[in-house]
Amino acid sequence: MDISFFSGAVTFICCVFTAAAILTRRSNSKSKSVPTNGRDNSRNCACGSGGGGSFEMVEKVSVTVAAGEKQTGASMMEQLVPEITTHALSYLDYPSLCRLSMTNSLMRKAANDDNAWKALYHKDFTLEQDSMTPINGWKAYYAATRAIMNVNAEFFKIIKERSLPAMERFWLNADYVKCFHASGEYFTGYNAVMGSWQLAFNWEQNVDFEIRDVRARVMTDAAWVTMKAYLNMGSGNVTNVFEFHNGRWYMVHHHCSVMLIHGGAGQQVVHG
Repeated sequence: MDISFFSGAVTFICCVFTAAAILTRRSNSKSKSVPTNGRDNSRNCACGSGGGGSFEMVEKVSVTVAAGEKQTGASMMEQLVPEITTHALSYLDYPSLCRLSMTNSLMRKAANDDNAWKALYHKDFTLEQDSMTPINGWKAYYAATRAIMNVNAEFFKIIKERSLPAMERFWLNADYVKCFHASGEYFTGYNAVMGSWQLAFNWEQNVDFEIRDVRARVMTDAAWVTMKAYLNMGSGNVTNVFEFHNGRWYMVHHHCSVMLIHGGAGQQVVHG
C-alpha cells in the first residue's frame, strides 16, 4: 500500500468519524443530554495523535457512532453530508480512489461520486472545462482524458527514439491527415507525412525538448491536446489532434509553431 493511499484513507476515516460524531451529538441533544465529562470529543480527530488518549477517543467515537446508527437506522456513511465525503476523497489519487471503490458497497458508492471525480480531474489536469457536464459523467471523462494524455506522451517518446515504424502505426492511414513541422513546412496525406518524419529522423542534429502545460479536450471519437515545447534555447506551441477508430486513438493532425534557435552563426530552424 503506497503512502498516498494510506494518508488519504486515514484522513477520510478521520473526517468520517468526526462528522458522524457531530451528527449523532446533534441528534441526541434533541431527546436527552449526553454527559461529556467536560470534553467535546467531536472536535478531535481519532487519528490526529498517538498514545492511549487516541485509542480511548476511537472507542468513544465508535460507541457514539453505533448509538447514532441504532437510533436513526442509517449507517455512518449515509449520515454524512456530500461535501464532507467529497472533501475527504479529494486527498486520494487516481489509483487509490479506484482501490477504495473495491472495498465495499458504501465505499464504492462514495468513490464513484461524480463530484469526487470532477475534483480529481481539476487536480490532475486542469481547472478549465469546469462548467461542462460530461455525457457519461466525470469518472468516464477522467479515464478518457488520462488515456489521451498517455497517447500524446507516446508520440513524443517515438520522436525521441526516432522510430519510423512506430510513427507509421501511430498515424491514421488517411488522405486528410496533416503535419506542420517546426521548420514551417507542412505535409498532407499519410504517405507525405511519413516521408516528412523519415527526413526529420535522418537529420543529424539531435534536439532535446521538454513538454509542459498539457491540456486536453476529449469528445466521443475525437480529441485534441495543446501544449508548449521547450528546448534549450527556445520554445513553441504544439497542437495534436486524434481520432478514435477500431478501439484505439490515431493521430490525424500535428501542428508545431516555428521555432527559431539563435546560434553563434545565426538562426537555426528546428525540425519536429
